[in-house]
Amino acid sequence: MSLRTKLLLAQAPMALILVIISAFSVWMVSFLGSHSQTILKDNYRSVLAAQRMKEAIERMDSAALFLIAGRRDKGLSQAAQYRPLFESELQVQENNITEPGEREVTQRLREFWNDYQQKFDRCQKMSDAEAARQFYFGELEPAFEKVKNAADEILAMNQDAMVRKSNDVRRTAERMNNITIGAVMVALVLGLVLSAMLTQRLLRPLSQLSHATKSLGEGNFNARANLQGNDELAQLARDFNSMADRLLQYRNSSLGELLQAQLAMQAAIDSLPDPVVIFGVGGDVSNVNRPAESLLGFGSELGAKDSQSNVDPSVREVLDRMRAHVLSGKGAYTPKGFAEAFRARTTEGERYFLPRAIPVYESRAGIVGATVILQDVTRLRRFSELKDDLVATVAHEFRTPLTSLRMAIHLCLEQMVGPLTEKQSDLLHAAREDCERLQSMVDDILDLSRIKEGQIEMHRRPISVASLVHGAIEAHRAAAELKNVRLGASNQTSDGEVMVDPERVTLVFSNLINNAICHTPSGGSIDVRALPTDGVVRFEVSDTGEGILPEHQRYLFERYFRVPGSNSKGAGLGLSIAKEMVEAHGGQIGVKSERGKGSTFWFTIPSAHREESRGGSRA
Repeated sequence: MSLRTKLLLAQAPMALILVIISAFSVWMVSFLGSHSQTILKDNYRSVLAAQRMKEAIERMDSAALFLIAGRRDKGLSQAAQYRPLFESELQVQENNITEPGEREVTQRLREFWNDYQQKFDRCQKMSDAEAARQFYFGELEPAFEKVKNAADEILAMNQDAMVRKSNDVRRTAERMNNITIGAVMVALVLGLVLSAMLTQRLLRPLSQLSHATKSLGEGNFNARANLQGNDELAQLARDFNSMADRLLQYRNSSLGELLQAQLAMQAAIDSLPDPVVIFGVGGDVSNVNRPAESLLGFGSELGAKDSQSNVDPSVREVLDRMRAHVLSGKGAYTPKGFAEAFRARTTEGERYFLPRAIPVYESRAGIVGATVILQDVTRLRRFSELKDDLVATVAHEFRTPLTSLRMAIHLCLEQMVGPLTEKQSDLLHAAREDCERLQSMVDDILDLSRIKEGQIEMHRRPISVASLVHGAIEAHRAAAELKNVRLGASNQTSDGEVMVDPERVTLVFSNLINNAICHTPSGGSIDVRALPTDGVVRFEVSDTGEGILPEHQRYLFERYFRVPGSNSKGAGLGLSIAKEMVEAHGGQIGVKSERGKGSTFWFTIPSAHREESRGGSRA
C-alpha cells in the first residue's frame, strides 16, 4: 500500500464526519426556511387584506357622511372608488382561509358587508337630509361597526397565528442547534480518535527514519534506517542508506571536506522555497537556487552571457535594480509594503514576487556581492483578492435587507402601524442611527471595491480651488456647530484652478473633515487651506484634536485600520478611499501629527495649468 493511500485513509474518518454534518446542516436550514415561508404564505396576505378592508370601509363611512352633509358628488365618487377595493380584498380573504375559526369569521364578514351595502344604497337614495341622518346613525353606522370589527377579528387572528408560528420556528431552531452541537462534538471526538490511531501507526516508520537522519546530522555516518516494505517510506529509507554510504566514503577522503562545505552552502539556498540569485561584485550571476532555475528559467551556465536569456524581462529589470542598489553601497533593500510586488511569467504561470536584497560581505574586501530574494506572494495576493471579493459580496447582499429594515423602522417611527411609547420611540431612533451607520459602512466597502476594480470613472473639469474649499466647509458647518467646533478656511487659500472630478474630491474632503470633527473636542477649531506649490495644489485640513501616535500614522491609510482607543464608529475605510481617489487624480496624501498637538491631513492635486501643459506636450 502506497504512502498516499495510507494518508488518505488516515483522513477518511474526518472527511466522512464532515460530509454527514454538512448534510444534516443543509437539511436543517432547508427545514427552517420552509417553516418561515409558511408564515408568510399562510397569514401575511390575510393580514394585508384585513388592513386594506378596514381602510376601505372607513372610506365608505366617510362617503356616507359626505352624502348626509349634502356633498353627493364627493360621497358617490369615494364610494365608487373603495367599494370594489373592499370586495376584491374580501375575495382574497375568502380564498386564503388558513386558521381554525377563520372561515366562520370570514362568512360573518361577508354577511355584514352585504348588509352594509344594502343600507348604504338606501341611504344614497334618500333625498331628505334629516331622514338620511337618522338612518345613518340608526342603521348604517352600526352596520359599519360590525364590518370593521369582523375585519379586526380576522386581522388579530392572523397576527396571533404569525406570532405563534414564529415562536414554533424559534423553538425548533433551538432544538436543532442543540442536536447539531451534540452531533458535532460526538463526531469530532470520534474522528479525532480514529485519525489519531491511524496517524500514529503511519508515523512509526517516520520516527525511525527521523532518528537515523538526526544521527547522521550529528556526524554518525554509520547510522542507517532499516524499514521493511515497498511503500515510499521504505524506498526513502533505502535511498537514505545509500546516501549515508556515499557520505561516509567522501568523509573518509580528502575531497570530502571541500565538497561538504560547498554542498552545505548550496543546500542552504536550495532549501529556501523562494528564488534566490547571488551576484558577484562585477554584476555577474554567481549562484542561484533550485526555485530560481525551475521557476525563473536561469541557465545552468552561471556567469555566462546567456544565463538569463530565458528569464522574464520584468524579473531581469527588478534583479538589475536590486543589484545596483546594493553594490552602490546603499545597503540592504527592504520592501516597504505589499504594493511593491511585481508580476512575472514563470514556468508555472504568472506569479507575484516581492523583492529584497542583502549585501554579501567579506572580512577584508568589504562588499563582494549581492543576494536577491524574490518572495513568492502569489497565494497571499489571491487570498487578499478573495477576501476583498467576499467582503464586497457580503456588503452588496446587505443592501436589500438593510433597506427593508430602514423602511420598517421609518414606518414605525412615523406611527403608521400604531402609536409608540416614549421608550419604544427612543429604541427605534437608536436602531435607525445604527442602520444609517451600517448603510455608510456598506457604501464605503462597495465604493472601495469599485475603485479596486477600476469601475469608477473620473469626469474631470477645471474648478476653482476656492469653490472646492468653500463647498467642503459649508457641507460640514452644521456638524461642526453641533459639536461647538470652529470650522473655517485659512487666508492662505489659493485662488487658482485644479482639474478634478468634483464629486470624488468632495468625498476626500468629507472623509478628512468628518474625521477632524470627530476627534476635535468642543471649543476646538478646524482650518482648511489650499497652498500652490511646484505645479500642484496642496490641500490641508488641520485640527486641534488629540493627535496621533507616530506608530499608528503609517497604517492610517490602510483598509479597515482604526486607531486603538479611538471613538470612531466607522469601518476604517474612509482614509483608504480618500487615498485611492487622490492617487487616481495623480496626487499624494499624508498626515502630520503630534500627540496632544492636533493633526494635519494633506493631499495634493495637480493644478489645471500643469494638466493642460502635460496634455499639450503629449499632443
